[in-house]
Amino acid sequence: MATYTPSAPARGLGGNGNVPHPPAGGGDDDRFPDSNWPDYGSRLRRARLGLICGMATVTMVFVSLTSAYVVRRRLPAFNNSGQAYVHDWGHVRLPWLLLAINTVILLVSSFTMERARRDITRRAALAPVESIPGISLGDEKRFPWLATTIVLGLGFLAGQFLGWNELEAGGFFVSTNPNSSFVYLLTATHAVHLAGGVIALLWAGIAAWRHKSVESRRIVVDVTAWYWHFMAVLWVYVFALLAFIK
Repeated sequence: MATYTPSAPARGLGGNGNVPHPPAGGGDDDRFPDSNWPDYGSRLRRARLGLICGMATVTMVFVSLTSAYVVRRRLPAFNNSGQAYVHDWGHVRLPWLLLAINTVILLVSSFTMERARRDITRRAALAPVESIPGISLGDEKRFPWLATTIVLGLGFLAGQFLGWNELEAGGFFVSTNPNSSFVYLLTATHAVHLAGGVIALLWAGIAAWRHKSVESRRIVVDVTAWYWHFMAVLWVYVFALLAFIK
């Protein structure tokens, strides 16, 4: 069998005669093999997987609330004073016009969020080209889709507070009847989860202001965009639930 014996020591990249060793254990999952460049694709996949798990949890929360809402609507309560079962579900006069405006605002914000996601995805794809010396893609005017989404999201939350104020002005509080309790519970639960999306968008805006890498900002915007679309669909579901199951 033929064998090969080197007559001179192999030289590494640094020219000091040392041969670079492969990384132990196959390297860091966040970096390309034999490279110091972060593997943003792997990070994005893991972030999306975590998002799917989070959305599944939120879905189960609203499925549970829906089941309780439907069952409690038909369930009588025992009245101690009359010693009898009575139907205490009650009626709630909802501010439908304000809720409809809020729905339009959130749907528009879902559109602007998608535009922001596509914009930063394209910028992340062109980032390696822009880093080449002497290469310029020219000055491109960009619409502030991300900032617009943040403003619309805050507007939706403000509209929800106005809706709760109208309910209180009409005499409907959390403890007025079981129906009003569920109205506050459903809308407030959705608002809290949407506020989490607004915080993530604010973090992405701060990262851009601090000149963080476009690839890392893309991960935040991409995951938040899909979460934002999920929140828009979820609100349409809550709106339809309150409209058709009274």
